[in-house]
Amino acid sequence: MITSKKLFRQKKINHGFFNKTGGKSNGIYKSLNCGPGSKDKKNKIRKNLKIVKNRISKKSKNIFLMHQTHSSKFIFIGQNFKFNKKRIKADAVLTDQRNIPIAVLTADCVPILLYDKKRNIIAAIHAGWKGAFKGIIKKVINFMLRKGCKTKNITAAIGPSIQEKSYNVNEDFFKRFIKKDRNNKIFFKRKKNKLYFNLPNFVKSNLKSSKITNIDTIKIDTFDKKNNFFSARRSLRLKHDDYGRNISIIMIN
Repeated sequence: MITSKKLFRQKKINHGFFNKTGGKSNGIYKSLNCGPGSKDKKNKIRKNLKIVKNRISKKSKNIFLMHQTHSSKFIFIGQNFKFNKKRIKADAVLTDQRNIPIAVLTADCVPILLYDKKRNIIAAIHAGWKGAFKGIIKKVINFMLRKGCKTKNITAAIGPSIQEKSYNVNEDFFKRFIKKDRNNKIFFKRKKNKLYFNLPNFVKSNLKSSKITNIDTIKIDTFDKKNNFFSARRSLRLKHDDYGRNISIIMIN
């Protein structure tokens, strides 16, 4: 488990960014696959999620997971929230309730964990390029502000994800970003006739444009095999028919 130095200083919360080690799954899912949407054995996934939950808190309820669809939709878990066995379609979740671990699943996309130390509100965001492009980060922060949060009190941790050197994209992808904002060209680099996209920096820019300044970035490349993270892009290159999911989690004690 990897932690953000800035979030670790906050004593009212627990959090962690988990790689693929220390679980029960086998084969291409070895070993801490936490993705219910994968083709892994369901009992293995349940055991892996329990391992993660116990690392965060043995007293807590089950981990709240969403059915992620690369959207800009989010969920708020308040005092009267009605839990359902069926996962809700969304790509970010927030709560101000204690002992409810909230999490996002990634396999190259950027996990973001947020915490407001005064209002005691946490958020977990799944920020792939699609969700970030659609404005999910701004939407979540605007909601936090409506709940009484202040940007100066919010800490953001950008977790392990695919890094620029591993994220080769095509011209159409580039044009889509430039059409939206010509300034987006700073997130692209050309090298040896190839085009690369810096997703973590694009995400960080989204946070900064929402006036978030207390940002911790964990620069670990999920695509790089030696870092022991699941990677959708690496699995595709290896011609696997599926891939495991990494989990990033946060909870108010």
